[in-house]
Amino acid sequence: MAERKKQTVVSSGVSGLDEIIRGGLPASNLYIIQGAPGSGKTTAALQFLRAGVELGEPCIYVSLSQTKAELEAIALSHGWTLDGIRVEELSASDSINRAADQTIFQTTELRLDETRKTIESAIEEHKPSRLVYDSLLEIRLITGDSPRFRRELIAFKAFLAQRNIVALLLDTQTYETDRTGEEVDGLAHGVIRLDKSLEEYGGVRRRIEVSKMRGVPVADGYHDMAIREGEGVVVFPRIVPGAAARTVKPQLIKSGVDTLDEMFGGGQESGTTTLVIGQAGTGKSTMASLYATAALKRGESVGLFLFEERIETFFRRSEGLGMALRQFHEDGQLIIRDFNPNEISPGEFGQIVQQAVNSAKVKVVVIDSFTGYLNSLPHREKAVRDIQSLLKYLARAGVLTMLIVAQHGLLGQGVGIDVDVSFLGDTVLLLRIAEHEGRLRRSITVVKKRHGPHDLDVRELFIQSSGVTVIPYNPLPEA
Repeated sequence: MAERKKQTVVSSGVSGLDEIIRGGLPASNLYIIQGAPGSGKTTAALQFLRAGVELGEPCIYVSLSQTKAELEAIALSHGWTLDGIRVEELSASDSINRAADQTIFQTTELRLDETRKTIESAIEEHKPSRLVYDSLLEIRLITGDSPRFRRELIAFKAFLAQRNIVALLLDTQTYETDRTGEEVDGLAHGVIRLDKSLEEYGGVRRRIEVSKMRGVPVADGYHDMAIREGEGVVVFPRIVPGAAARTVKPQLIKSGVDTLDEMFGGGQESGTTTLVIGQAGTGKSTMASLYATAALKRGESVGLFLFEERIETFFRRSEGLGMALRQFHEDGQLIIRDFNPNEISPGEFGQIVQQAVNSAKVKVVVIDSFTGYLNSLPHREKAVRDIQSLLKYLARAGVLTMLIVAQHGLLGQGVGIDVDVSFLGDTVLLLRIAEHEGRLRRSITVVKKRHGPHDLDVRELFIQSSGVTVIPYNPLPEA
């Protein structure tokens, strides 16, 4: 059987997008980037051309809608230059101006012919490998009707294909708004759509979809994205749990407190998820710190992701319990990130966690709290599905993940989120607090453990400056 020839691809220049399209854009083809104004089309186009410049390829930006000064301003906002990119401003080209001098009213055919000639002349002169055409809206206005616009696009596609040029055509008209019968998507080898939306509170939410890419098994559906100063458009591909393969056998993860480990039948298992549930003051974050400290002392790396507590507050609280973790953080063994509400998308968060696991070989991940994570996102049901994919990925990588889940109110009336998350946990650790004769007593119980035996007894939990202690729970005698 003949070996299948591998398709030649070129980098899109957009971080994360090449992963979605399996390595890059198939060479010598025409692509359309669609999106509303401000969705990032021009920025992504500049990244595509800059990637070509880095490879020594001649590149042209054909602009009918923006001036070179405007493009330079966009590039400068990211610390870039247009060096190596030739900008053709057709709205101010000499050829069109000369055509306008020949008649009081410039006809549609004349404007279209002159625009086409100017573009083709620039391509013949500079022989680019990559080209950006900005935008199709101006050509729609010049042609005046859909059949003529479609014929013009077909001819331009053939012209580029003969010269092995990879071209990006920017378009403000999307599938949802296209009611003209142009069917421009069918002419392109690939179509990439950029989407942005405003929630009731917080920043803009951005997404990207590769709706078409001939001959490429793309990761379909929406993927989160952002526009970052200095980076441009950044894409966060959705997590594929199967991408992580467990390379080690499951092992017991110990807390460093023997009586606590006994409750779990000797310890918790790697490759599982533990929900730590309780009301305020029960010691949920302390439990996570306990396992993190034990892992760090074993020489393992730990990833701690905070949504409610500041990093400095975490260090001070841990130090108050005899757990000194600053040096581990300075040495890079403890990875800590804290997030403000509404500043991160599920896709970006998943990528941050994946990178920590892959680059630093993290063995314990703590998300404190999962309640805070969900409260920072507008669509909780979707966020739960996203976190489920992340947890499956971490499980296959042999990571113990601890999710801190708060209960409603000071006395803990129900779980503090309005969606069911119980199915996410392989293990559920329940912490409670109750008052008896002027003293608060903490209790700890393992209510669920899918893997192996566990203790069903309720035990008493003491959190002191000397450390954490777990003892049998002895009810006080009634008066």
